[in-house]
Amino acid sequence: MKSKSKSTLIRSIALHGLLAPLAIIWLFPLWMMFVFSTMPDYGIFSPGIILTPSTGFMDNVRNLQADTNFIGAMTISIVVAITYTVLSVLLTSMAGWALARYQFAGRSGVIGIILGTITLPYSVVVIPQFIMVARDFGLANSWVALIVPPLFNSLGVLFMRQAFSMMPGELFDAARVEGVKEWQIFLRIALPLARPTMAALAIILFLASWNNYLWPLLINSRPGMMTAPVALGTLIGLTRVSWGGIMAGAVMLTAPILIVFILLQRHFIAGIAAGAIK
Repeated sequence: MKSKSKSTLIRSIALHGLLAPLAIIWLFPLWMMFVFSTMPDYGIFSPGIILTPSTGFMDNVRNLQADTNFIGAMTISIVVAITYTVLSVLLTSMAGWALARYQFAGRSGVIGIILGTITLPYSVVVIPQFIMVARDFGLANSWVALIVPPLFNSLGVLFMRQAFSMMPGELFDAARVEGVKEWQIFLRIALPLARPTMAALAIILFLASWNNYLWPLLINSRPGMMTAPVALGTLIGLTRVSWGGIMAGAVMLTAPILIVFILLQRHFIAGIAAGAIK
């Protein structure tokens, strides 16, 4: 037993010794982003390598707010990302439940089409989507245009279908025998069991909405409807680039993602692991 415990300790030390440098390499760009956010615009081009923060972070934040109303753009991004995540998780869960637990004509074809849409690059559908939303529906510069068009998520549907397929069918059959209605089975039995998978999917969808740049840039032309990534893009001009403001905004955009992941990392890891095992 002692030799086994000793070998386990040695493997643990070796594993940490291997992963620690990799973690430092991954964290170094984030640290340098924070360091640059505390410097003036020209600080990023200084000839020496500076690894310690300066004192200009709040100055960059004030300049960023004055140039772009970044706080308002952050508020719009938060509202859009949360609303999109909640609605998309609900819709993809409903679609995944139907594809996993119900037998109907054309079911295999629907699954094949959903799989096929994953292979399409976004650039293929963004122009028809823009024409439909902006010209045909007249929804440009609106909350609906920001949230609704990206709601369908092929990966989310397949993700939730896999989670529901792994659940024992006898559990749901027993509920039907007891007279429980289908919507109650879905809401009160299936969704609680799929909570880790839903948490993992929520992080993925929130991150996708939070970092989305192209669609909000195309569909909104009013400064008051800019999301945070689009607001940062306006700092890149023809003659002047506010590097300090961009870095400060990038730090403010990264912080919520890290907070969400730290709070939900246990569910995220459990959901990914559950989706990989069948």
